Amino acid sequence: MKKFFTTLSNIWKIEDLRVRIINTLLFLLIYRVGSFVVLPGVNATSISNQKAEGLVGLLNMFAGGSFSRASIFALGVMPYISASIVVQLLGIAVPYFTKLQKEGESGRNKLNQWTRYLTIAITGLQAIGYVRSQIAPDARLISDPIFTVLTTVVLTAGTLFVMWLGEKITDKGIGNGISLIIMVGIIAQLPGAFLTEFQSRTGGAGGLVTFVVEIVALIGVVMFTILIVQGTRKIAVQYAKRIVGNKQYGGVRQYIPLKVNAAGVMPIIFAQALMFIPQTVSQFFPNAASNGILIALSNYNSWEHNLLFGILIILFTYFYTAITVNPNQMADDMKKNGGFIPGIKPGRSTAEYIDGVISRITLPGSIFLAIVAIIPAIASLVGVSPIFARFFGGTSLIILVGVVLDTLQQVESHLLMRHYDGLMKTGRIKGRTAMPAAAGTSPTAI
Repeated sequence: MKKFFTTLSNIWKIEDLRVRIINTLLFLLIYRVGSFVVLPGVNATSISNQKAEGLVGLLNMFAGGSFSRASIFALGVMPYISASIVVQLLGIAVPYFTKLQKEGESGRNKLNQWTRYLTIAITGLQAIGYVRSQIAPDARLISDPIFTVLTTVVLTAGTLFVMWLGEKITDKGIGNGISLIIMVGIIAQLPGAFLTEFQSRTGGAGGLVTFVVEIVALIGVVMFTILIVQGTRKIAVQYAKRIVGNKQYGGVRQYIPLKVNAAGVMPIIFAQALMFIPQTVSQFFPNAASNGILIALSNYNSWEHNLLFGILIILFTYFYTAITVNPNQMADDMKKNGGFIPGIKPGRSTAEYIDGVISRITLPGSIFLAIVAIIPAIASLVGVSPIFARFFGGTSLIILVGVVLDTLQQVESHLLMRHYDGLMKTGRIKGRTAMPAAAGTSPTAI
C-alpha cells in the first residue's frame, strides 16, 4: 500500500503528467455528460424503458448507454472506427492509398482527412437507420421529414464532436483518446451489471457464495486475456558492426517481438458482423424465420452459433494479421539497416522465416481469442445474467485490457523519464504497440 501511495505522489509531482491526466478526466467528463443529452424533438419518457439486446446491446455498450437513451452521442465513435478500418483496408487494395501510407507524416495527414470524410458519410447513413429503427413514431415530437433531417444532422455533429474529443485527449491528455472513450463507455455499464448480478444472487438465486465464485472466475478470465494481449515471440536480430570515426555502431543483438495476437479485437468485430446476418435475414424474410438453422444461428447460447463464431474468429485472425503485418517490408528494413537473423539469409529467406513464425504463433493466438469470445455465452449458460456475462470476455474485455495496459505504459514512461520508479516492482508494463505492422499503416484505435 505504501508503494501505491508513493507512486501516486510521484505522478502528481510531474507537472506535465498531472496536467495531462486532469485534461483527460475533464474531456471524458464532457463526453459522459453529453451522453445523457437527449436528441431534440424526442420524448425522453417514451424511450426510457427500451431494452438493449443483441446487436443493439453491443452498440449500446460501446456508446456507454447513449444508444438506448437516444442521446446526441448515440452513435459514439463507431462510425469513425468503421471508417478507419475501411481506409486501412483500402491501403492494401488501392495503389493511391498504399502510396499515401509510405509518404510519412504528410501521407498520414491525408489518410486522416479521408477518414474524417468517410466518417461523415457513414454517420449520415447510420443516423438515418437509427431514426427509422430505434425511435418510435410516438416518441417523436416533430413530424417528418423535418425530424429525420434534424436528427441526422445532430447525430453527425455529435459523432464528429466525440471524434474531436478523442483527438484532443490524444494530444493534450494521456493514452489514445478514441480508445479511452470506448473504454469509458464500457466501464459505465459495469456498476449496473455488477449490482444487478449481486442482487439476483443474494436474493436467492445461488447465494453470496456463487457471486464470489463468479468474481473469482472473472479475475481469472481477465488474467487469461492479459496473457493473450501481452504474449510475444521474440526473434533475435544481429546488426553488423560499423566504425564511423572513433565510434562503433551496431554489433549488438536485438529482438523483434511478434505478437501472438497481432490482430487484436478486430477478428471478433468482423465475426460478430457476419453472425448478425441470420438474425437480419429472419427479420426481413418472415417465412425464413422458422428455419431451424437460422433459429440456431440466431441464438447466442446455442452450440451451432458459438462453433461458427469461433471458426470465423480464427479465419479472420489469419486474414487481419496477413493484411496488417508485412514480413517482406520487415525483412527489407532489416536489410537496409544492416541487420540479419542468425542462420537466415537476408532478403527473401528472412521474409519467409518471419512469415512462417507468424503463421505458427497465430494459430494458438486465434484459438485463445475464440475461447475468450465465447466465454460470455458459457457464462450465460451457467446462470450469469446476460448483462454481467458480457464482461467475462468478448470484445469488451479485450478492449478494456488493451486500453488499460496502453495507458499505464504511457504513465510509466513519464515516470521513468523523470528517474522515478515504474508502476511495478519488477519488469515494465508493455502495451499493444510492440508489433511491427505493415509499412505506413497505423493500428486502429481499438
